[in-house]
Amino acid sequence: MCRNIKTLFNFDPPVTEEEIRAASLQFVRKISGCTKPSKANERLFLDAVDEVAGISTRLLLSLETTAPPRNREIEAAKAKARAAERFGD
Repeated sequence: MCRNIKTLFNFDPPVTEEEIRAASLQFVRKISGCTKPSKANERLFLDAVDEVAGISTRLLLSLETTAPPRNREIEAAKAKARAAERFGD
């Protein structure tokens, strides 16, 4: 359920709003225990996603580092190699 929650800080190119929203959606899904809320809870669910995305954006914009930005392709290749080792090809 949480595969889209990834490290979003210090990448080149920087994180996009879509990536932050996807991670926020996965977080709200995880803590609420549902992937699709009922009609009665849908507005609350979407409001929570918006709030988590806003807070996450503010956090990412205010963090500072002296480390060089990470390369997305290299990090994706590392993750793929870890998955292959863990689950086999």
